[in-house]
Amino acid sequence: MSVSEMFAALQGALGQDQDIREEIRKVVQALEQTAREILTLLQGVHQGPGFQHIPKKCQKAREHFGTVRTQMESLKTKFPADQYYRFHEHWRFVLQRLVFLAAFVVYLESETLVTREAVAEILGIEADRERGFHLDIEDYLSGVLTLASELARLAVNSVTAGDYSRPLRISTFINELDSGFRLLNLKNDSLRKRYDGLKYDVKKIEEVVYDLSIRGLNKEATVGVGGEK
Repeated sequence: MSVSEMFAALQGALGQDQDIREEIRKVVQALEQTAREILTLLQGVHQGPGFQHIPKKCQKAREHFGTVRTQMESLKTKFPADQYYRFHEHWRFVLQRLVFLAAFVVYLESETLVTREAVAEILGIEADRERGFHLDIEDYLSGVLTLASELARLAVNSVTAGDYSRPLRISTFINELDSGFRLLNLKNDSLRKRYDGLKYDVKKIEEVVYDLSIRGLNKEATVGVGGEK
């Protein structure tokens, strides 16, 4: 094979790779648009009247996740099944965002932490790496850390809306989350930096709870805990 023929073959391989990446980008752009729609919908819970419509907003968000599952099925067909991590960088950010949104919906519904397996089911992908397109553990953890920041914001807005029991429940949840992360030996630099931000979320929520206490609203909040959410 001549040098020209060798480089012609290489160009063919490069062109094929670029075509795959372009197809992936198209689907990822659609996923990003759906994620924005879900986020816009869920942001309504931070407003006063939004607390009254949490079940309805969660139901609508789950309908949007039906679109996500369809888009994920399309994404799976755009690259060879054994090359997940070769192209992972293209969908990593949007997948982490979708994990956060799924976790936020589940928290609003039940005030519990969604499992990685449950998130994978919501998104229409696998939890087990050996079964193909899957939810990477670090992507799951990154999404959960974004949830913590969102709940810190929700704690503040709950007080503004006159819901004094919710910050106490959020505080308990975030402290349990922080304890869980302390069990992990995080090696990933990006994930480690994001985890370092969790302590600020914990502190922010503690300040909200302390403010309720000195204002004498913690008694009213304590009565509300265990009641209607």
